[in-house]
Amino acid sequence: MIQPNQEFLIKLAHTKMPYGKYKGKYLIDLPEYYIVWYHNKGFPKGKLGDMLNQVYELKLNGLEELIRNIRVRYPR
Repeated sequence: MIQPNQEFLIKLAHTKMPYGKYKGKYLIDLPEYYIVWYHNKGFPKGKLGDMLNQVYELKLNGLEELIRNIRVRYPR
């Protein structure tokens, strides 16, 4: 069984989009079409790209609430 990286998920829950039309919006709350567009275009390199890719997978599987719950349970 694969254990998700708890620190990564907590960080993902608190990370906001750093630029563009959705600047300041939590990554998990970005519109699905925007995440799909990034998936088709190619995610940025680095941590942001890794996080956006994870958001894509979470949204694909209907697990957005998991991240929202983490944000509430582990406030910063």
